[in-house]
Amino acid sequence: MKWKFANRILAMSGSALLCIVVPCLQSGNAFAGVPERAGASFQDTQVSGVVTSAEDNVPLPGVSISVKGGTTGTVTDGNGRFQLSAPSNATLVFSYIGFTSQEVPVGNRSQLNVQLKVDQKQLDEVVVIGYGTQKKGDVTSAVSSVSKEDFVQGAVRDAAQLVQGKVAGLRISTPTGDPTANTQINLRGISSINGNSAPLVLIDGVPGNLNTVAPEDIESVDVLKDGSAAAIYGTRATGGVILITTRRNRTEKSTIEYNAYANVQTIARRPELLTGDDYRRLIQEEGIPYTDYGGNTDWLEEIMQTPVSHNHNLTFFGGSATTNFTGSLNYRNWEGIFKRSGQERFTVRADLNHSMFNDKLRANIQVINRITSAEQGGAGGYAYRQALIRNPTDQVRTATGEWQQRDGFNYVNPLSLIEEANSESTFREMRMSGSLDYTPIKDLDIRMLVSHIQTNSLWGYATTFDHSDTWLNNRNSNADRSTDAERRNLLELTTNYSKTIDRHRFTVLGGYSWQDEVSEGFNASSWNFPTDAYGWNNLGAGQALQAGQAGMGSYKQKWQLAGFFGRVTYGWNDKYLLMASVRREGSSRFGINNQWGTFPAASVGWRISKEPFMQGIAAITDLKLRAGYGETGTIAGSPYLSQISYNFSRVNGAFIGGKWVPGFVPARNFNPDLRWEKKAEYNAGLDFALLGNRISGSLDAYRRNINDLLYSFPVPTPPYLVGSTMINAGTLRNEGIEVLVNFIPFQTNDFSWNSNLTYSTNRNELVSLSNDQFEATNDFFNEGYTGEPVQDYTHRVMVGEPVGRFYVWKTVGVDENGGWLVENANGETIPINDATQEDRQFYGNGIPKHIAGWNNTFQYKSFDLTINLRGAFGHDILNFQRMYYENPKNPAYNMLKNAYEPVYGQRLNNDLVYVSHYIEKGDYVKVDNVTFGYTLPANLISFVRNARIYVSGLNLVTITDYQGIDPEGVSYTGFDPGNDQRDKYPTTRTFTAGLNVSF
Repeated sequence: MKWKFANRILAMSGSALLCIVVPCLQSGNAFAGVPERAGASFQDTQVSGVVTSAEDNVPLPGVSISVKGGTTGTVTDGNGRFQLSAPSNATLVFSYIGFTSQEVPVGNRSQLNVQLKVDQKQLDEVVVIGYGTQKKGDVTSAVSSVSKEDFVQGAVRDAAQLVQGKVAGLRISTPTGDPTANTQINLRGISSINGNSAPLVLIDGVPGNLNTVAPEDIESVDVLKDGSAAAIYGTRATGGVILITTRRNRTEKSTIEYNAYANVQTIARRPELLTGDDYRRLIQEEGIPYTDYGGNTDWLEEIMQTPVSHNHNLTFFGGSATTNFTGSLNYRNWEGIFKRSGQERFTVRADLNHSMFNDKLRANIQVINRITSAEQGGAGGYAYRQALIRNPTDQVRTATGEWQQRDGFNYVNPLSLIEEANSESTFREMRMSGSLDYTPIKDLDIRMLVSHIQTNSLWGYATTFDHSDTWLNNRNSNADRSTDAERRNLLELTTNYSKTIDRHRFTVLGGYSWQDEVSEGFNASSWNFPTDAYGWNNLGAGQALQAGQAGMGSYKQKWQLAGFFGRVTYGWNDKYLLMASVRREGSSRFGINNQWGTFPAASVGWRISKEPFMQGIAAITDLKLRAGYGETGTIAGSPYLSQISYNFSRVNGAFIGGKWVPGFVPARNFNPDLRWEKKAEYNAGLDFALLGNRISGSLDAYRRNINDLLYSFPVPTPPYLVGSTMINAGTLRNEGIEVLVNFIPFQTNDFSWNSNLTYSTNRNELVSLSNDQFEATNDFFNEGYTGEPVQDYTHRVMVGEPVGRFYVWKTVGVDENGGWLVENANGETIPINDATQEDRQFYGNGIPKHIAGWNNTFQYKSFDLTINLRGAFGHDILNFQRMYYENPKNPAYNMLKNAYEPVYGQRLNNDLVYVSHYIEKGDYVKVDNVTFGYTLPANLISFVRNARIYVSGLNLVTITDYQGIDPEGVSYTGFDPGNDQRDKYPTTRTFTAGLNVSF
C-alpha cells in the first residue's frame, strides 16, 4: 500500500467528518424552527422562545426540544431561537450536551424563554491516578480514562483489548490467533533495550497483569501516559501505568447479572499455496522435478478446525449502606483454529466492603482466584510451517494407516506433530488483598493496603512412539515436566489530606510502599522409555537417565522494592492548577552503589475558559492548557545482574583421576554500579470542550529521553572474567504527538451518534551507546533473525538513527540466470554473490509513523450499533512467508502460487536469501469491531430488570496492499519490529453472539 493511500483514507475520513458534524452543530441548523405536526389538534399552541445559558446569558444553538411523552420536537437555531406546536397541557423538555435538562409546562403561554444550567458532571468525573483519584477538570498530566460503557465489545482476550483504539498513544494489537496468547501493548514507543518496558498494571492498586480479572468484571481502565503522572510509581513506570478498577456494588440494591457469549473463528487470510493439480501441471508443462504421489491434500485444512468457544460471567451485587459485597464467577473455554489447541479459564472474585463508626472506618477485603488450564497436542508454529511446505500430492496416512512420513530432517507430517504429542499446562493464581481506610477528622484519610499473591504453574509434555522424534532423533518417547511458583507481598501506607478554603483547594499525600517477590522452579526431561503410556508421569523410567543424558534444572530468586512518596495538588478558583510529586525508591535488583533513586515530577494547568476574557464565548465550554515534567525508571529484567555468578560446565571440564569433572566457570561479571534506566519526559497538552461538550478532546506533545540504558557490552578478558557485562550507557529518545477528539454529530430523543477519533505519531532515535566512563566498541548493534536456512539478522540499530530500520541488500533486478542483482555501497549493480556486509543498507522501518482509530456508537430506541476502525501507516513489513515460499529454487518444498511468476521480468533462480524484495509497505485500515445489539422491553419479563442480545465481529475487514496474512499480526515491540515470522499462529476473524441480562 502506498503512503498516498493512507492520505486518501484520512482525507476521506476528515471530509466525511466535516460534512457530518458541521451542518449539525453550526448556526442555522437545517432543522431549526421546523415543527413536527404529528399528533397536533385544534388545542395546539404555537410556542416560540429563546434558550440561553444561565451562566452568561449567551444563546445556545442546537438545543433539543421535545414534547414529553410525544413525538413532536425541534432544535434551536444559531441564535438560540425555536418554534413548535404543542398542546396547552404539554410539558417541553429542553436538552443540550453539557447542560442540565429542564422540563417546562406550556400552559397558555406562546412565548417561553429558558435558561439552562451548565452540567458540571463531565468535569467532575473522577479519574483514577496514582494512589487516589482526581476530578477530570483538575488533571494536569496526560491521563486517559475509558469506562465500561465505551469498552470494545465481543470476545476480547484481556483488559487491553477493551480499550483498543480508544487511547491515543497506546498501541494494542493481537499478533497471533493462539487462544493462550495475550495482546501486545506498547505506550509511546520503545523505552528500553534490556530492561522491562511493559506497562505497570495495577488491579485496584495491587500489581497484576491484563489477565488477572475477566474483562466482564472491569469497571474502568485509566492510563497514566506521561512522566508527571507515572513518576509516583518510580522504577516500574517508564512503560506507563495502567490502572484497572473492578466492578463494585455502588447501591443498596441486590442485583444478579449474567453475561454470556459463544463465538466461532476463521483464519484471517489463507496463504495461496500450490495444490496437487498445480504440481501435476508444472511437472507436465514445465518439467519441474516435483514428486507426484497421486493425492491432492490440503494440508492447511487438515491441521485446522472450526473452533467454537464460549464464555459465561455471573455477577452478584448486594448488601446495605454499611455492608455490601460483589461476587463474580467467570468461565471461558476458547478453542483455537489449529486442532488440539485451546484453553479453559475459571476466575472467581469476591469483594466485601464494610463501614463503621459513622463511616469513619471502612474496610475492604478482596479475593481473586484464577485457574487456567489446557490439555492439547503439538499444535503450534512449527506444525503450521510443515503444513505450508508439505507436498500437496502426498497422503496423510499410508495404506496401512500409519502416518505418511518422508525423508528429510526438517520435513515432517504436520498431523503427526499435532496428534502424537500431548501437553498439559495449569496455572493457578490466588490473590488476597485487604484495606482499611480511617478518617479521624474531616478531610484526613489514612489508608493501609496489604496483599499476598501466590501463583504456581505445572507443565508437562510427552511424545508417543509414533511421533517424528522417534525416527528423527532415535528417541522412544520424549517427556518433560516443569513447575514454577511465585509469592508476592505488598504493604502500602498512605495519608491524604484535602481541604478547600475559599477559592483555594489542595491535597497533600504521603506514603510508604514495600514489595517483595520470591520465585522458584524445577524442570526435568528424559527419553527412551519402555512404553509411551507413561507420558511425563514416570521420568525415571527413561533410559536417558541411566545414560547420564537426562536434563534437570532448578532455580530460585528473590527481589525487594521499597519506596517513600509524596504528592501535593493545588487549585485556585478552578483556574490555576498544580501537581508535584516525588518518590524515593530502592530496589535489590541493582548494584550496591546504586540501589536508591529519586523520581520527581511536576505539572501545571491553566483553565483558560475560566478567565474573564473568555466569558461570553458560548462555543467554548472548557479550555485547559497543561505542561508537565517527570522522571521514571526501568527496572532490570533479572534480580542478580549486578552480581558475579559461576556455572558448572561439562564443556569446560577436565579429566581428574581418570574421570571427567565439570568445570567451574564464571558466568557473569560483578558490577556494583548497575542502576536503573531513567526516563526524563516533558509533556505539553491542551484539553478542550466545545459547544456544550458536544465536541471535546485533548492534544498532547511529548519528548522523553531514556538515559543510562541497560545494555550488555563486550568487555576485555582480562581484567573481566566474562566477555560481556551489563552496563548503564547510552540514551534513547522518543517524541510524538497524540490527539483525541470526541464528538456527538446527532443527539435526539430516539437517535444518537457518539464518535471519537484517536491519532498518534512517534519517532525515536538511539542518541548514544556510551557514557563518560564507558565507550562502546561499535556505534550499532544488530537485531532480528530470519531462521534457517537463510540464517541472517534483519535490523541494525545505529547511534544517531531511528530504531526499527531493516538492514538489507537492496535488490535492483535479476540477471539472465535468475540470480539477484543488488546495489553495492557505491550505488553500482552487482550479483548478490559478490555482495559484502558493507553493501547492505537501511531500507524501510517496521515501526508505524502514524496510528489512528475511529470509534462510533449509534443508538436508535432500543437498538445499538458500534463500529470501530483502526489503522497504521508509514511502516514496512518483512514478509517471511514470501521470503521462504515465493522462491522456486527448492522443489522439495511446497510454495506460494506466485513463486513462478517473473521477478523484474525474469524467473527467479537464486538460493533463499534476505533481500529488500520481500519488504513491503504495511499500511492498513481495519474494520476491527462491529457490534449490533437490541435491548428487550423492560416489562417483557417481570423479574428481569434488563436484557440485551447482540452479535459482534472482531477483525472483520482489512484494507491493505500487504500480501501476508495480516499486517497487524506482526510484533512492533523490541528492536526488530515488522518481522512477520513464518512460524507463528495465524490471526483469526471472530463472530460472536451474546446475551446480557440482569435480575
